[in-house]
Amino acid sequence: MHKQTTLPNGIQLITAKNNSTNTVTVLVMVKAGSRYENKKINGISHFLEHLMFKGTKSYPTPEKLSIALDSLGGEFNAYTSEEFTGYWIKVEHSKIESAIEMLSEMLNNSTFPLEEIERERGVIIEEINMVKDEPMRYIYYLFIKCLYGDTPAGREIIGPKTNIKSISRQNILDYYNTFYTPTNITIAIAGRINNTEALVEKYFNINKESKENIKDSVTINQTRPAILIENRKTDQAHLSLGFHACPINHPDEMTLKILAEILGGSMSSRLFTQLRGKNGLAYYVRTMPDVYTDSGYITTNAGVPVKKINEAIKIIINEYKKIKNDLVSDDELNKVKNIIKGRVVIELEASDKVAEWYAKTNLMRGSILTPSEFIKKIDAVTAKHIKNLANKIFTTSQLNLAIIGNCDEKDKEKFYKLLAI
Repeated sequence: MHKQTTLPNGIQLITAKNNSTNTVTVLVMVKAGSRYENKKINGISHFLEHLMFKGTKSYPTPEKLSIALDSLGGEFNAYTSEEFTGYWIKVEHSKIESAIEMLSEMLNNSTFPLEEIERERGVIIEEINMVKDEPMRYIYYLFIKCLYGDTPAGREIIGPKTNIKSISRQNILDYYNTFYTPTNITIAIAGRINNTEALVEKYFNINKESKENIKDSVTINQTRPAILIENRKTDQAHLSLGFHACPINHPDEMTLKILAEILGGSMSSRLFTQLRGKNGLAYYVRTMPDVYTDSGYITTNAGVPVKKINEAIKIIINEYKKIKNDLVSDDELNKVKNIIKGRVVIELEASDKVAEWYAKTNLMRGSILTPSEFIKKIDAVTAKHIKNLANKIFTTSQLNLAIIGNCDEKDKEKFYKLLAI
C-alpha cells in the first residue's frame, strides 16, 4: 500500500510501508535532466548531481560530507537521466530521520565551492573517457544520436568535454535555482516507516518560487533509414538496430515491452537464440524498449565480428519481419509475460526499488501506476496487439542503425541495402 500527499510548499511525498523489512529508502527525485538543457549547457544536470556531494553548510568539505553519509551505515548514490535526477539513501529503519536530514542538507544547503567545481571537471571528463572506452555501453548513446540528431533528446546526459570545461559556477547556480524547486520535487520513502510526513515537512520546509519548466518536444521527421558509424580499431563491432516507438502512457506501451522481451529480452528470446545460440555470432544480445514523456524507441544491441556485421543485420531484420507477419503463440506470450511480471516482483523486494518505482512513475506519468496495475496491463496484451504494433513501427523508413567498429562511411551503402523490412 502506498500513500501520496502534497506538502504545503508543493513537494509531492509518496510513502510505501513494508514492515517485513528492516530497511528504509529515502529517494528525492527532481524533474531535471538532459532534456531540459540547451546545447551550450548540455551536461549541467549531471555536473550538478556530482556537486551535491562536494560540501554543504553543515559539512563544508567533501570529506566531512562523505564521513557523515558513511556513518549512517547504509548505501547512498545519485543518478541523472534524460528527464529526472535522483538522490537516495538506504539505511536501517531506525535511522530514517538521519537519512531525510542528510538529503535535505545536500539538496537545500549545498555550497558549490568554486575549487570543488574546478576539481570535479577532471572527474567528469574521466567519466566521459570511461564511457567512451566501453563500446558495449557507448553504443546506446550513438544510437540515441542517430535516432534524435542534434536535439536535447539526442545529446548525451553527461555532456561533451567542451561544456564540462566551460560551464561556470553561475551557470550551475542558475540551473539549480530554476529546477530544484518544491513543485519539481517528488520524495518517495519505502520500507519500515512511521510518521514520515512530519519528518519530511520538518527538513524539506523550503519555500522557493516554482514555475513550470518546458522542454523541447521531440519531432519525428524521418523518411528513410539512418546510419551512424563511429570508426574504431576494435576486434568486435557493436551495433544497435531499431525504430522510433511510442511514449510513456501510450496505449501501446505495455505491448512494446512485451515485443522487446520476445525479440531479445532473455536467453530463450528469438534474437538471443538466433544470434548466439544457433549462429555463434555474439556474446551479448539484447532488445530493449525505452519510453519518455514524449517519445520512445525499441532497439536490438549486439557485439559481433566485424566481418559478420552484414550477417547479424540480416538475422535481426528477419526476426523483425517474422513478428510482423506471424502471431506469437500462446506459450511464448505467456512465458514472456511471466518473465516481465516475475522481474517486477523480485525487484520490488528491495526498498530502494520500491521507492524508485513510485517516484519515477509519478514523475514520468503524472500519476502513480502501482505494480499490480502494471501487471494487469501486461496481462491484457494479446498476440494481435503485438502483431499490430510490429506492423506499425517496423517500417523501412523508420530504421536506425548505429555501429561502433572497424568500418567507416564507405561501408554505409552496403548497410543501406540491408535495411529493408
